[in-house]
Amino acid sequence: MALEDMVADHRRWMKMAIREAEKALDEGEVPVGAIVVHGGQVVGRGHNQVERLSDPTAHAEIIAITAACDRLRDKFLTEATLYVTLEPCPMCAGAITLARLKRVVYGAFDEKAGAASTLYNIPQDPRLNHYVDLVSGVEEQVCASLLTSFFRKKRNKDLPQSTQ
Repeated sequence: MALEDMVADHRRWMKMAIREAEKALDEGEVPVGAIVVHGGQVVGRGHNQVERLSDPTAHAEIIAITAACDRLRDKFLTEATLYVTLEPCPMCAGAITLARLKRVVYGAFDEKAGAASTLYNIPQDPRLNHYVDLVSGVEEQVCASLLTSFFRKKRNKDLPQSTQ
């Protein structure tokens, strides 16, 4: 596949992950979305549901991986690609490695918890039993702007209101 076609494919799938992130935003969750693609089809999808489920592990990646494993009836996703709008955290990077995903494509970098290049690189750590191909920065601006606007609004709500 030509590089142009690969980039176009990544962008197309990432736009689906962005739609998942928008669902999270509509629910008042941190807007992160993910899809798992296998054989040219979406086999798993998820968006953050931490608040809704009162579950700190209910990240978009975990939900999408669980759905994909269930649909494929396999604990390993060796021929699948995960598209996620934000660089995975250490927990999600661990799950990605355990699920043996072939590739992860992510949008925005996470300077505070990124574990796929920024702070750590768990999916490519040679000490672990699986190596994951990584592609970063796909639709980065759109993914980052969703997060920036969410946290800006959240901070503004948390500020004390003027008494004037």
